Amino acid sequence: MDAERETAAAYRTRVVNVERQAEAGTNLGAELIRKGELVAFPTETVYGLGANGLDGAAVTRIFEAKGRPADNPLIEHVSKKSDVRALWMRVPRLAQTLMDAFWPGPLTLIAQKSDLVPMEATAGLDTVAVRMPRDRTARMLIAKSGVPIAAPSANRSGRPSPTTARHVLEDMDGRIPLILDGGPCQYGVESTVLSLCGEPTILRPGAVTLEMLEAVVGEVRVSESVLRPMKEGEVAASPGMKYRHYAPKAQVIVVNGPPEQAARRINALYREAEAEGIECEIAATEQTKNFYRGKKYVILGDRNQPETLCAGLFAALREMDGRADRIFAEGIPPEQEGLAYMNRLLRAAGFQVIEAE
Repeated sequence: MDAERETAAAYRTRVVNVERQAEAGTNLGAELIRKGELVAFPTETVYGLGANGLDGAAVTRIFEAKGRPADNPLIEHVSKKSDVRALWMRVPRLAQTLMDAFWPGPLTLIAQKSDLVPMEATAGLDTVAVRMPRDRTARMLIAKSGVPIAAPSANRSGRPSPTTARHVLEDMDGRIPLILDGGPCQYGVESTVLSLCGEPTILRPGAVTLEMLEAVVGEVRVSESVLRPMKEGEVAASPGMKYRHYAPKAQVIVVNGPPEQAARRINALYREAEAEGIECEIAATEQTKNFYRGKKYVILGDRNQPETLCAGLFAALREMDGRADRIFAEGIPPEQEGLAYMNRLLRAAGFQVIEAE
């Protein structure tokens, strides 16, 4: 407990708006990274919490600030494609094709690590995940730092990932010296993670979908753990594979089924919980909002455009968490960007699922 208090009170966190002060903000961030400190920065997916990815002691500070389990690996972020040569033992055959197609962007690739990458960054694994973000501020920060930046999402471990600088400050105020505020993130969920160790396999879905990958490289597997809890003893080969992740303090329950049936079931569950004195809220979609008149709800987006649900999910979970004890959320088909949405939603719910039918 004393160590926890010491970490929490270590810094007076500064927020710099890089939309107005890009040079000054990234210069300051790079200086801190080189000194072994932590910096939160925007990407097109979510905000990252970065440290010198070649410095084991600096990487350890990420785990301490987040309260992150040491067996949960990090992603190394680079500013140019050629940087992967120093981080991987060899560049897999498919890697160059995928980098040319999707980098910079929300795709993370896993391959055998080089000796340059500290074990602290890989949670003891002999593989390392690498990504080249599309966000200009992120790439400026990495380039000016002169080292790859190891970074998970910039939130307390297990909490919904931050998609604005305000979310980062809620979780990290006093724990880190600097937050670079680049405005809201574009995608709102973390990058797709694709393992290239053996058959190409999606370990975590994101904005680069299965269909997009297969159009470039042919058949790609999806790990069973994407839509189910990890098995006992199973090793997390990628960030975001833990049983309960991205979760608010409120209980989240997913209701699966056709939209109208799911809405009816959610209404019934809402009334039952309300009768017991439980404060409830609903994560709704544009297609179902009219079913929830008289109840508290937040519209995440359009069921037919699951990328809009992804973009709104984490912000909505944080918003509702301040008001509700129980959150009911509609499931959608795990197709295209819907796979990423259901992956995050199921883990936020700890896989508590009710079938509407």
